[in-house]
Amino acid sequence: MTDIPQYPTFVKIEPLNKGWSSDKKYTVETTDGKKLLLRVADISEYDHKKTEFDMMQKVAAQGVPMQQPIDFGVCDGGKSVYQLLTWIDGEDAETALPMLTEAEQYSLGVEAGEILKKMQTLFASLPSHDWLNNYGKKIDGYIRNYQNCGITSDGDELLIHHIEENRHLLDNRPTCFTHDDYHPGNMILTIDKKLCIIDFQQFRNVEPYHAMSGLVFSAKTSPHFATGQIHGYFKGEPPADFWRLLSLYMAVIAVNALPWSIPYGQSEIDFAHRQIADILYWFDNMQNPVPSWYLKDFYIQYIDGVPLKLKSAFDLSFLRKYGKVFKVFDDQDSGNICFGVTANDGKRYFVKFAGAPTERYKGGAEDAITRLKATTPIYRDLAHPTLITFVSAEEIGGGFALVFEWVDAICAQRMYPKDYIKFKELPLDTKRHIFGDIMEFHAHVAERGYVAIDFYDGSIMYDLANERTVICDIDFYQKSPYVGSMGLWGSTRFVSPEERTDGAVIDEVTNVYTMGATAFCLFADSDRSLEKW
Repeated sequence: MTDIPQYPTFVKIEPLNKGWSSDKKYTVETTDGKKLLLRVADISEYDHKKTEFDMMQKVAAQGVPMQQPIDFGVCDGGKSVYQLLTWIDGEDAETALPMLTEAEQYSLGVEAGEILKKMQTLFASLPSHDWLNNYGKKIDGYIRNYQNCGITSDGDELLIHHIEENRHLLDNRPTCFTHDDYHPGNMILTIDKKLCIIDFQQFRNVEPYHAMSGLVFSAKTSPHFATGQIHGYFKGEPPADFWRLLSLYMAVIAVNALPWSIPYGQSEIDFAHRQIADILYWFDNMQNPVPSWYLKDFYIQYIDGVPLKLKSAFDLSFLRKYGKVFKVFDDQDSGNICFGVTANDGKRYFVKFAGAPTERYKGGAEDAITRLKATTPIYRDLAHPTLITFVSAEEIGGGFALVFEWVDAICAQRMYPKDYIKFKELPLDTKRHIFGDIMEFHAHVAERGYVAIDFYDGSIMYDLANERTVICDIDFYQKSPYVGSMGLWGSTRFVSPEERTDGAVIDEVTNVYTMGATAFCLFADSDRSLEKW
């Protein structure tokens, strides 16, 4: 390694043990503070690695967001070949995607589809018989390997039949350059939430839709990302021939899965069986070319560059009155959609709005507006140092909005995975403090003559920087006693028996029950077993 020309500038070299490649990988820090990726392979791979490096240069010149190739050459006294690449700071997309909102996942999928399409402008060829001839031979080999591998899987006859019935679709197809291992495992989500593509070791010229085969992994990680990738690639709905070819390629992947997995041991064999089962399920035993994970009617729009999901388009321009949107909460089933906004003076606010066609809400907009209007006196009456600070309420944008001061805090609710993980990791003394604050607030609630309805972990936040408990989302609190008419409303982990019963009286006894459920949530992850008690 010392004969790499840049070696004198390396101040730190650490092995990087990730991925399936046989390359030895290292993170490198240089004297000028840069971080690089060094890949080293046996000299026997010189020609392939040189072609790969040259190809990366051409792809980078297309403006594709990726690791930039810096240098290529021979090292270790002629025994090895190296590639030196820029380092991308961020998180593996495979890990990051499930932590994002569905709208964010979809939006990144659109970005991935657009990037793939841009890559495929390189070395495009006209339709010919070549792809059928070349890929057809591969398919024959995969089927032989499966039949000779000594392991079978349920549904294999359906897969092979589907391949034989549809392989003619491979004829008269164009080819182009592609990454050909294109899925979230080979993408980095940068700090500013942009995708960068890594690991071009599998590059090749293939039929354009074959590059979508990575959806077999993408769809498992995020159906929203996979759907977005298709829409981004086609700039909308795909043509029918795409679905037929995709189902063919997925069937081929399934047939090859077991023979490929055997050398790697039982865990990979088990993974192959699961993958085969997934593919058969997605395509209804190969009877439907459109996979079940595809979200045909998923609608996304943007406000200030931030994606949000709705049932249909809605004019959100009224939000400019409050500031620029930096965050959206669109996964509620209450009919409300919420926004984090930054005002012109730099102050930040939380805006809760009813009137938009939110994706999960089953009722009418007018009902959602009426309910939200009814919450205004609740937040005024129950003002407290622990309660999120109410600012204003008004009819606007064809609906109704409540405005609160923004709080940088983590939430205890599972639907916000990053927050939930951080909240679970809080020290026990901190959780005791939070529980004390919640009890104090609900003593105040009782003194003001209210009963806590639909209090749950989504109402509990903690401001890490200021070590402060913040309570939000108390929209359904009512004057006590209250005769229940909602039936089961809210989280089953918090709802009392009387809240499940129409006509039952809900009073301070319900508050006591709710505080007990809150204790189990904070200290036992809602496990109410005798041991946890």
